[in-house]
Amino acid sequence: MSQKVFIVEDDPEYSEFIKANLRRKYKIYSFTNAEDCLITLKSIIPDVLVLDYYLPGMSGIDLYEKVKDTLPDAVKVIILSSMDDGKLVLDFIKKGIRDYVVKDDNVIESLISIIEGEEDKYIDSLFDN
Repeated sequence: MSQKVFIVEDDPEYSEFIKANLRRKYKIYSFTNAEDCLITLKSIIPDVLVLDYYLPGMSGIDLYEKVKDTLPDAVKVIILSSMDDGKLVLDFIKKGIRDYVVKDDNVIESLISIIEGEEDKYIDSLFDN
């Protein structure tokens, strides 16, 4: 059975780009805001939760803070952001989020690597030239 991946992304074009590249391999649930995702989380538990950092209304971090105690430990939480900011990453780690992906040319490869548990292999490949 394919993994359930929740994607919370308010940019419709970017959301469609991610979905188009992941739907062949995973069951995708897509939300344009944290509030709609929160409602669905009451009845469906994802294997992976991909949260845009900046969302209208409740932010991705706020959503995570609200649900982290109800999610099984096995659920992977990935924050997406267009900013490559070390301070932000440190803040995510302090809150318990281990995976952070920058919205760049490698976003799909990065997401798949994290979902598949192959983060180290992907990071190593970035430096092999």
